[in-house]
This record gives sequence, C-alpha cells and structure tokens, in this order.
Amino acid sequence: MTLPLFPATAQLIASHGGFGLNFNPFETNIINLAIVIAGLVYFLKGFLGGILERRRSAILSDLKDAEERLAAATTSLADAQKGLAEAQMRAESIRSEGQSRAEAIRTESEKRTVEEMARMKQDSASDLDAEAARVSDQLRREAARLAIEKALTALSGKLDSEAQAKLIDQSIQSLGKA
Repeated sequence: MTLPLFPATAQLIASHGGFGLNFNPFETNIINLAIVIAGLVYFLKGFLGGILERRRSAILSDLKDAEERLAAATTSLADAQKGLAEAQMRAESIRSEGQSRAEAIRTESEKRTVEEMARMKQDSASDLDAEAARVSDQLRREAARLAIEKALTALSGKLDSEAQAKLIDQSIQSLGKA
C-alpha cells in the first residue's frame, strides 16, 4: 500500500469512512501557508509594487503623450480648416475677379468693335465724299472741255484766227484755275 501525501487527511477519511474537515492548524499547514503568504506579501510588496508603479507611470506617460498628440492634432486640424477656409475665400475672390475681368474685357472689346466700326464708317464716308468730289470735279472738267470744244467748233467759222487763239488762251487759263 502506498502512503498518501497528506497522512492526516488519509487517517481522517479512513476513520470516518468518508470525507471530512480537519480543523487542526498544525496538521493542515495553515500556519505555514499564512507565514509563507505573509512573507511573500512583505518581500514581494516592494518588488511587485515597483513593477506596478513603473507600469502605472508608463501608462500615465502614454496617456499624457496621447493627450498631447490629440491636442496637437486638434490644433493642426483647426489650422488646416482655417487654411481651407482662406483658400476657399481666395478661390472665390479669384473666380469673381476673373469673371469681372472677363466682363470688362468683353465690354472693352465690344466698345473697341463699335468704335472701329464707326471709324470704318466714317472713313468710308470720307472716301465716298472724296471720290464723289473727284468724280464731280472730273465731270465738271470734262463738261467744260466738251463745252469749249463745241464752242470752238461753232466759233471757228465765225472768228478769225487771231480771235480764236485769244479765246483758246483764255480757256486754257480758266481750266488751269479750276
């Protein structure tokens, strides 16, 4: 037969014929366990406390770091939103300036076109007046020449050669003045 690890427990079970509780502190090693646990608590308190304190410090440092990064990110987000708002305002300003500039260019172009058309109309009217004056002057000269020729032919039979030469000289002089 093998000896059990806990002889007192084995005797107790054998004497009563079943399971029971042993309240003898020396037999149950409660005092030994209490001493070991107290020793562990006393000696490991500094060791485990130090580990727990370092862990607590590390966690608090990480939390502080995370809060600082959150604050920095919040500041960066606010700055980015502010920059976006400024960029949108500049874009709107540029767009409105572009529209007003395009409108001014269109208006200026229309004004120049109207002025150019008026100038061209005035030039064509001046050219037309000059051409009409030239044609009128040419017709007058042609009419005068024809009238002189007709008069000379009609007078040639009525005038002598001296009077005819005098009349031709006067006609040439009057044509030169016209």
